[in-house]
Amino acid sequence: MADIFDFAGSLLAALFSIPIPLLLLGFGTLVAVASITGYLLLCYIAPKPRQPFASEKTYQTSAPPSGNNKEATIVSRQLPCWYDKWLAERHLAEAEAASKGNGDSKNPLGSNAYSLSAIEPAEVGLTVVVPAYNEALRILPALEEMVDYCDRRFGRPKPSTKTQSQKTKATTDRKPTAAPKRKKAPSAAKLYDFPADKADSNGNAASSSTPEDELPSGYEILIVNDASKDNTVQVALDFARERGLHDVLRVVTLEKNRGKGGGVTHGLRHARGAYVVFADADGASRFNDLDKLIEGCDVVVDASDRGVAIGSRAHLVGSAAVVQRSALRNFLMKSFHFVLTILTPPATSRIGDTQCGFKLFSRAALPHIVPYMHTEGWIFDIEMLMLAESAPATPVVAHDGSIIGTSAGIKVAEVPVGWHEVDGSKMNLVQDSIRMAMGLTVLRASWMLGVYRRRLT
Repeated sequence: MADIFDFAGSLLAALFSIPIPLLLLGFGTLVAVASITGYLLLCYIAPKPRQPFASEKTYQTSAPPSGNNKEATIVSRQLPCWYDKWLAERHLAEAEAASKGNGDSKNPLGSNAYSLSAIEPAEVGLTVVVPAYNEALRILPALEEMVDYCDRRFGRPKPSTKTQSQKTKATTDRKPTAAPKRKKAPSAAKLYDFPADKADSNGNAASSSTPEDELPSGYEILIVNDASKDNTVQVALDFARERGLHDVLRVVTLEKNRGKGGGVTHGLRHARGAYVVFADADGASRFNDLDKLIEGCDVVVDASDRGVAIGSRAHLVGSAAVVQRSALRNFLMKSFHFVLTILTPPATSRIGDTQCGFKLFSRAALPHIVPYMHTEGWIFDIEMLMLAESAPATPVVAHDGSIIGTSAGIKVAEVPVGWHEVDGSKMNLVQDSIRMAMGLTVLRASWMLGVYRRRLT
């Protein structure tokens, strides 16, 4: 013991004998080396999104009987993708700006920049993205509820008389637009009309004097099969045939598992709806509450038509649905929310429930979120909300149409929705809770230190 004290005393004496400037230099060097090492380690462990395979840009759907076939058949088709066109036009704009020499570090596209808000116009009123991994036993009740709601509120898409070549040319010629559809200020925002609501007793659509306030007719359901090992695809396609959901229910199969976040992001890249919502395949959230999400989105939407609404179970705290859970589950839930409050930026940290699998986006919000997603695991929801919060500013428009300022970020409405526990969860309570906490730490550090940036991925 005496030898240890003697050694410690000798070490302290040696340290005090070093000149203070040299000591500070050594300490600064040590901090710099540790910081660089930590940054490089973060670059190595930070999740990187997997690029899609060619087969993942096709989908399967049912087709009506034709010729000698008396039953609906299953066909494969190319999947429309607004993201690919957005990315290609972004690169062209950057190249043009560079060739003219009018770009700079703050505005690489120059003064005549291709707007990052640009996105192809919606083709249907609603897109529902359903991530599915081994959901053959749970997906049918959720699909029944979705289809019943969407048929009632949006109606089936009108059949097109165009040939496939005409559709391709129309898609190619169609120009993306970043112009807001609304003429009123956000404070005076009102709900869009639903085509199905305006039909008369004979099923004929009523005329409207304000077409700019209307949604396109119809909807689509994109089931993103995340390399399932059961017959999830067959169950979904059989359901499509039985309900006549020809080219309405589309099944996209990923060759390799990406996780729930990767599946949702892949689906959002191919959405054609004016509103885009993702919903869990287990049907835990009451899909009829989508009305509330749409209303919440329209209340917070900004002058650029950007808005997000998320389903929340925070109002259920204290109810039987939560109280009857195990003490460990409730403890982990509260612990994760505490970590979330500390590690996320202000607007996101105030959200009571970030993990409910029921979130809706206006179409104009997608280009500010989807291209910059990195996380493909359980906490992808949080990255979406952080990206919404950090989105570029948009003008604030007064009631008379004049611009009176700017508003940063995309506003998020947290809406209470019905929810119930569904057996068969694939989440390991303890292990996945720890992984989520670690993933959130890495995610926040990556955005704070510049490992993740608002750049093309």
